[in-house]
Amino acid sequence: MTSDDTRNTAPIVLLRSDGDVDEEILAYARTKIDAVVDRPGLPAVSGVVRITHAPAHHAERPWSATADLRIGRRHVVVLAEEATGPELVDHLQDRLRRQTDRTAHNTHRTTAPPWRGGPGTPSDDSTDPHPA
Repeated sequence: MTSDDTRNTAPIVLLRSDGDVDEEILAYARTKIDAVVDRPGLPAVSGVVRITHAPAHHAERPWSATADLRIGRRHVVVLAEEATGPELVDHLQDRLRRQTDRTAHNTHRTTAPPWRGGPGTPSDDSTDPHPA
């Protein structure tokens, strides 16, 4: 069963649920997701996070989450599966933080590092007392 109760976790990140996901887990997820996407210096973030609880009680990891986000101009997809709702949210937050940190780092690099030419190039300084 898909929840029609779509929540805004951040101004532009939606949190959705499928299956038997209680309000406590959704509130915990909102808090953890907000902590990742609302950080200063992070490019604009938009997208959807979906948390699913499978009805099969015999499943080893009935909880799963998918985050499909745009961070600046980059597309990031994060997947997680766990045995319990709180473990899932913690795992999702860790993965989201790693991906957003990596994306933010790559997005902030606006120029390429200076090019160092090899021997015989115009940037080669033959008077260098310490040749490479």
